Amino acid sequence: MNIADIESLDHEGRGVAHVSGKAIFIEGALPGERVSYTAFRRKPTFENAHADAILKASSQRVAPRCPHFGVCGGCSMQHLDPRAQAAAKQRVLEDAFWHIARLRPESILPPIIGPSWGYRRRARLTVRKVEKKGGVLVGFHEKRSSYVAVMDSCAILPPPISALLPELKRLVASLSIPDRLPQIELAVGDTPAALVFRILEPLTPADEDVLRAFADRHGVHVWLQTGGPDSAALFHPADGGWPAYRLPDFDVTLRFRPTDFTQVNHDVNRVLVRRAMGLLGVRPGEKIADMFCGLGNFTLPLARLGAHVVGVEGSAPLIARAKENAVLNGLADRIDYRVANLFEVTPEALAAWGRFDKMLIDPPREGAVELVKSFDEGAPSRIVYVSCNPATLARDAAVLVHEKNYRLRAAGIANMFPQTSHVESIALFER
Repeated sequence: MNIADIESLDHEGRGVAHVSGKAIFIEGALPGERVSYTAFRRKPTFENAHADAILKASSQRVAPRCPHFGVCGGCSMQHLDPRAQAAAKQRVLEDAFWHIARLRPESILPPIIGPSWGYRRRARLTVRKVEKKGGVLVGFHEKRSSYVAVMDSCAILPPPISALLPELKRLVASLSIPDRLPQIELAVGDTPAALVFRILEPLTPADEDVLRAFADRHGVHVWLQTGGPDSAALFHPADGGWPAYRLPDFDVTLRFRPTDFTQVNHDVNRVLVRRAMGLLGVRPGEKIADMFCGLGNFTLPLARLGAHVVGVEGSAPLIARAKENAVLNGLADRIDYRVANLFEVTPEALAAWGRFDKMLIDPPREGAVELVKSFDEGAPSRIVYVSCNPATLARDAAVLVHEKNYRLRAAGIANMFPQTSHVESIALFER
């Protein structure tokens, strides 16, 4: 029997131990615990393993709420108290700053916490017809597997959507193309939920009748996607419109296509936007850039506070939606949207957009290293950086502090994805 004492959690929520000089990363283990484990991957300097038995339990261990936890790959931390999850993610952020950039924030921001369950407003569910497992499966992938987990509920989806999982299985099984419908994407706004069915073959008239009846019975909007994300089109009800969500603090409503990127946790997003505005200290008349602006999640609140905003995004369809949202909210005259690839931005291109008093940066996981490398002496005096990857945030912070004369004034986490190891964070830099 292999036994280890767990020292800490890594960035994937695994317990970390050292046995005979080798690092062991153990799924299902928590700091302070003694566990027995079995390795499923061995390398000269480390092993990946899963816990077989908890010989001494942590006081922060809790019973997972979901019966599928441990098999389904959607969550990795249901066995850890939610408050301890936030603390662990804060340590991951601080460790990234120190080990990658040799930086420590001057102050630590209080964590942004929202509901621990039923929060996930966006999800991509895989659909498979597997006769030996009872027919059609709808759900997330199993851990470390391409197989679909057998699941009839999901504790992190909004309860009405979780309750639909068995209904979705029966729905797909009743169609003429159950083996040609590989995915259902969920988008839940403040309006009725949108379900996007990815179909590889046309539906029959009978299939269409079944889908209409399903949408009417459950009060959802059905979209059909025949190709890439932009091929998704509203099927029923025909006058259903697009999903939308509100940022009530700023009297802003954002409409979006269900395949567009939006934050999955609306409660945390509202607080995150409010904190970003506070850290920037927006003043009427300031010129502020919103880099990687997407649909305008930060752009519109900036404009509502009186700033003149330049929103930059690499996706032309997203910019089109952002412009529509600016018109919808009566803010088009304060926003200049532009399409540009910020992963390849140059100092000359950045200078051509003019000088900015302040800047908000909200990149994807790859970060914004080319953007921050492009700053010159006229760079913004204050930057708020929202990140979904502590490693790339720390890398970019190293450039800002060690090369561009900024200070890392504050940083903290937003628990956007409770029960998972995903770390969302926000940082303030000042020259």
